[in-house]
Amino acid sequence: MTSLRFFSAGWAVLFAVTVVGPTLSLAQTTTPQAQTAKPKPAPAKPAAAKPAAKPVAAKPVAAKPVAAKPAAEPKKPAAAPAPAATGDGQPVLLGKYGEWGAYSATPGGSKICFALAKPTSSQTNPPNRPRDPASLFISSRPAEKVKDEVSIIIGYGFKPNSEATLGIGSASFAMQTQNDGAWIKNAADEARLVEALRKGSDAVVKGNSARGTQTTDTFTLKGLSQAIDRIDQECK
Repeated sequence: MTSLRFFSAGWAVLFAVTVVGPTLSLAQTTTPQAQTAKPKPAPAKPAAAKPAAKPVAAKPVAAKPVAAKPAAEPKKPAAAPAPAATGDGQPVLLGKYGEWGAYSATPGGSKICFALAKPTSSQTNPPNRPRDPASLFISSRPAEKVKDEVSIIIGYGFKPNSEATLGIGSASFAMQTQNDGAWIKNAADEARLVEALRKGSDAVVKGNSARGTQTTDTFTLKGLSQAIDRIDQECK
């Protein structure tokens, strides 16, 4: 049951990385187009200067009211942000808190919420070993009665039957691993882990890959408490 809970949360993380980024960039494209629509009324001044010359001035005013085109152009970008607000499983950004983002999504009609961050530093031993980006996240899934579940996507395949560790200050928590994911080994300690994450300044995740590479990822915890509060509010 624990593995099913974990992998559904990991699914949400992948969508946060691949969907939310493009969605935000679409929203930014509306700004320059909205600004270009304002300078168009400037040609109205020459039109006012030529009526005294001859009736020919009536033609530019009637024939070139290009104001109709700018009115049509803003409608196109207005429709672009719509996918970000859909409930088709695409994550929606609820808020940004330091390095942490709070998201919600409704895959398959079941609402989930999660807080997500990437490491501020990553090291491998031997050094410079290639790997995918790591992520630390806390998820809540009301339909499954899961709240504030801590999980890790490490960016490589863990060594089979190995454990990872998540350290916060002097506290250390054993993490069960499977493929490229990890979650707390003793579910009874999860509430204590979340409380330590809320109060800590950094979390350090250590693990070993299937090829023997040792990894150390450091995550800042600044903003995490606010991100957890936001997802708890959204997924009660």
